[in-house]
Amino acid sequence: MSYERLDHCPVCGKTEFKNKLVVQDYTVSQESFAIVQCAACSFQFTNPRPAAADIGRYYESDAYVSHNSAAQGFINQAYKVARFFTMRRKVALLNKLAPRRGKMLDYGCGTGHFLVAAKNNGWQVAGLEPNARAREEASQRLGQPVGQESLASFEAGSFDAITLWHVLEHVHTLNETLTQLVTLLKPDGVLLIAVPNAESLDAQHYREHWAAYDVPRHLYHFVPKTMTQLLKKHKMVVEKTLPMALDAYYVSMLSEKQRGERAGGPLAVFKAGYKSNQYAAQHEGQYSSLIYVARRRPAATPAA
Repeated sequence: MSYERLDHCPVCGKTEFKNKLVVQDYTVSQESFAIVQCAACSFQFTNPRPAAADIGRYYESDAYVSHNSAAQGFINQAYKVARFFTMRRKVALLNKLAPRRGKMLDYGCGTGHFLVAAKNNGWQVAGLEPNARAREEASQRLGQPVGQESLASFEAGSFDAITLWHVLEHVHTLNETLTQLVTLLKPDGVLLIAVPNAESLDAQHYREHWAAYDVPRHLYHFVPKTMTQLLKKHKMVVEKTLPMALDAYYVSMLSEKQRGERAGGPLAVFKAGYKSNQYAAQHEGQYSSLIYVARRRPAATPAA
């Protein structure tokens, strides 16, 4: 088992970090991992972290529902119910942002449910998924092959839309991957990135028990400021930021479970999720999870 330590902030490149939290991996290993914060730009990331070649074992759980549609239990069933409603919203959003419904890529497509929904709405779809079990299930569900993770097989400027639904926080090669994804977009293409928000009220409430830290699988812990800065580095502009309101309840459910003996019941979950969404509505949209809608930065107009 090998670990790697980042010496430079992935967003701004500076080298001074301060300790933010120590968080336990409640899902698989029960190990603890440190989250640090860049002193210059405030970007938060798991450091040190398992190397890319070794991270796979931290996904080896039958309860990891995004890689296994057969996962059981109350929480996983709640996830599937929420997925039914959010899937329709995601496709409706995609159709609105890219109405010509051309080619789209879902990077980190999991078990392929979103790909199927987009395909049924007239999109030409492609997917990439590194996890073998999820990739096989996605390929069967979609009725076409889903690639492993290489972006090199696609032509530059070939996609009208690229989506990453709770994926970017998992990607070891953060900047390299974003560079490739932006290259694959058409000039007017849209990039949709959904990630947890470490400035949400549920993150503040649960702290080290906040399930969306999900160490070490989540390598980065974004907030609107640092996501905007990261995308600007890749010549992308955040056009709008949209809420994923159901995530506050699902994440609170998982977080309560992680509190162990201090865990509350359904009422505690509902209160935490409701308060988080109410707080977000009054504090610049700081929801539990956010969708960032980004496009290429317009070229500068030459001076007259």
